[in-house]
Amino acid sequence: MGKVIAVVTQKGGVAKTTTTNALAAGYVKKGFRVLCVDMDPQRNLSFSMAADLENSATAYHILRCEVRTQFAIQHTIISDLIASSPLLSSIDLEFTGKNRQFLLKQALEPIVDQYDYILIDSPPNLGILTVNALIASDYVIIPTLSDIYSLHGLVQVHETISFIKQHDNPNLTVAGVLFTRFNPYTRLTRSLLGAAEMVCGNLEIPLFETKIRNSISLTEAQNLQFNIMEQAKHSNGAKDYMALVDELLAKGV
Repeated sequence: MGKVIAVVTQKGGVAKTTTTNALAAGYVKKGFRVLCVDMDPQRNLSFSMAADLENSATAYHILRCEVRTQFAIQHTIISDLIASSPLLSSIDLEFTGKNRQFLLKQALEPIVDQYDYILIDSPPNLGILTVNALIASDYVIIPTLSDIYSLHGLVQVHETISFIKQHDNPNLTVAGVLFTRFNPYTRLTRSLLGAAEMVCGNLEIPLFETKIRNSISLTEAQNLQFNIMEQAKHSNGAKDYMALVDELLAKGV
């Protein structure tokens, strides 16, 4: 059975979508079968993978059971993908039933065995779409910046994950907290790294040894819709994310 990994954060601008994109490319480069699911109504992941955003079924349609999940899968430049739709932003109004948090899990069940990894890009908040992603997942990766506001947000994310583990998905595991846009040469970053280690220790969640450095190639890969592991494989961004894939594999993820 494929492993399902949600990339989750409570704020934007922390390279959540970049992480999902690059991890997918890294796992594919290792020879694994990968599916990405874009649950963010902004559709940044779908755009970065050059998906068809006009004529194909989306995550919205599979949550509404209007289309079978396998018919919403696109083959992109990086991996297979279920694209997002702006219509997902209305899910709180459309789905009011008591089991609405299980919609994604139910939608993925028929195809989970077809992949080694399913990566879910969630919105930059802790609403019902993110809750769906967490309940459908085996593991969580939490990207964060090396600033004090992100560390405060980490506590909120942990509280949400703990609630999900207690009530809906007891097997959910935090794979790790990932520092992104990391600059190891500033005194502030080194200080906050120590604070992050203390916070993660108190919350009993791991902090990845791999840190993702600033890299213009990561931004270019998304904006220009190319596979960073193929077209910029010697960049810091590609090297760091391949190191993250290796660290995940070493952990059994």
